[in-house]
Amino acid sequence: MIIFETEVIAVIDAAPGVKSFRLKTDKNLLFKPGQFFFVGIMIDNQERTKHFSFSNSPTEKGYIEFTKRLTDSPFSNALDKLIPGNRAKIKAPYGNFTFTDGYEKVAFLSGGIGITPIRSIAKFAVDKNLPTDMVLLYGNSRERDIIFKQDFDLMANKRDNLRVVYTLTANDIDKNKWPGRRGYINADMIKEEIPDYGKRVFFVCGPPAMVETLNNILKDKLSIPAEKIVTENFTGY
Repeated sequence: MIIFETEVIAVIDAAPGVKSFRLKTDKNLLFKPGQFFFVGIMIDNQERTKHFSFSNSPTEKGYIEFTKRLTDSPFSNALDKLIPGNRAKIKAPYGNFTFTDGYEKVAFLSGGIGITPIRSIAKFAVDKNLPTDMVLLYGNSRERDIIFKQDFDLMANKRDNLRVVYTLTANDIDKNKWPGRRGYINADMIKEEIPDYGKRVFFVCGPPAMVETLNNILKDKLSIPAEKIVTENFTGY
């Protein structure tokens, strides 16, 4: 773990109400895709710290990035005001929601802002030309809410061993305008989209209730052993 001072170099609109923050790093910061770090910023003359997953890959040099759905919390409001040049303190890396090149087949199940560490993992695997066969099921309310859609589409087009399935959950989705899947990720969707699910390691990331539900589905309905399920809970603040 290392601690260092840095500055914001870019703030990017990732989706409505979601922003990505890029922080300069000149240090030899080594982290594994899927890990997280602590960000300290000044709020009312006091340093406040929260943890965020890396949304960039170790292969993307010169910066680290996290992506946040903005809420009405004091910390979130302070993030929303950040501009390039603002200072921040970093403590990194942490976490075991990580990926190695030893996996033959994996599946990612995610919803909303829980996609951030999965973006880090997928980008790493694509940039490193890893042979791992990957499938992503990613749920959002509406198409406009899909974070990193352009990135995932580009990666899937670049690599035959990455397949991305988006599903929308809002009740009024027009099937004539949205050709993709609709509904929440469930056992039937997993069976249909990942027929070889029994041969895969599952990475599940999203809101705690979603992670718990999917974890139970994998274990109870699909008989996936616990050692083949890696989870990460995303809480809002």
